[in-house]
Amino acid sequence: MASPGPCILALTDGRWRGEIGFGRFLRNSSVTVAGLCEGASRRTAERVSGREVLAIQDTSEIILGGGRARSRGYGPVGKGVQLGGVLLHPVLAVDAMTGELFGLADIAVWSREKRQNVHHSQRPSADKESNRWLTGMKQAADVLRRAAEVTVVSDRESDIYADFTQRPATVHLLLRAGFNRRLDNGKKLFDHADELAEACRFSVTIAAAPGRPERHAILALRFGPVTLLQPERGLPAATLKQLPASVRVHHVDIREVDAPAGTAPIHWRLLTSHDVSDAGVARKMVDFYRKRWIVEDYFRTLKTSGFRIEDANISDPEVMLKFLALAAIAAVTVTQLLRARDNPSGQCLSHAFDPDDVPLLEAVCADYEGPPPTKRQANPHLHGTIAYAAWVIARLGGWMGYYGKPGPLNLNRGLTK
Repeated sequence: MASPGPCILALTDGRWRGEIGFGRFLRNSSVTVAGLCEGASRRTAERVSGREVLAIQDTSEIILGGGRARSRGYGPVGKGVQLGGVLLHPVLAVDAMTGELFGLADIAVWSREKRQNVHHSQRPSADKESNRWLTGMKQAADVLRRAAEVTVVSDRESDIYADFTQRPATVHLLLRAGFNRRLDNGKKLFDHADELAEACRFSVTIAAAPGRPERHAILALRFGPVTLLQPERGLPAATLKQLPASVRVHHVDIREVDAPAGTAPIHWRLLTSHDVSDAGVARKMVDFYRKRWIVEDYFRTLKTSGFRIEDANISDPEVMLKFLALAAIAAVTVTQLLRARDNPSGQCLSHAFDPDDVPLLEAVCADYEGPPPTKRQANPHLHGTIAYAAWVIARLGGWMGYYGKPGPLNLNRGLTK
């Protein structure tokens, strides 16, 4: 916890409030994003041994302003060239069965350069921003090699033909199809999926989200193997020659039946390197993909609902990249605490805190419980779990323990204290 602590302090109120020493730390040339990433991923690697793990990756734009941010050297973000900022691409390691967040397998942060003169379709894959998906997958294969099995999960933006062909043999890939690709049977992927026989139906609870209440949904499941053909365009000829003419994957189609009026029905078209041999495996892929939402919770904790990283007023883009990497590491801890509110089954405290932190948590807990505590005053969670720490830190953040559940702002405030 030594590194994230000062980072959280500096993020309080969205302004640089760290001490002079922290500013010097960030400006020190020996402090690098790669070094910070290595430290975080090393801790994650120790936690995943023997577990079935999802490596969930996604990209988020950190918008830092308009013309002023651009004049400071921040690259373009959003649509057009008016807004300036940086980008963050984390790879979160998550238990495939329980959804427990182990930590970061990789962090990439960067500021875009000026617009390329060479058209996107003619640039080598290594020079494209989209190469981050393959890089994240390779990092996951390396960092999480002690896991029993690793499945890299991502959304439609990562639907890149070359990534299926260059996938490390030690990991599987699961993503949401973004293109109606050509198949070797002469059909297009989406048309082929519509013709598949329905395997089964099942009900799920769709969690509440901003602007969307919790609801129950009936889902129809279809699945089967498909052979994707090499794309006809979008890549330089030299790159196309290096790729195989086709790649065999499995397709899982999940669509909502009788969605409520005014609600967009769920429809996911998933592609995976897993051998989807029956409906049970197909449902497992759906459950894996549903856990991709964890990275959205993580981004909200980092941005609007917790750290408010986009309010940071840092003039030097290079310093901002280091600052963002530290914030990304600290946001994992807050997200773990947040998830422990709803999953107090016992994720180990050591997945979020060092052994030296335990006596402090115990002492603070004793202060809030009082001698002797009433049932409502007592920490209800098992000692040695993240849920235990979440109760303590929420009390530090001002939560009284009686009404509702502590949110990311409260947990961030308590962790800062």
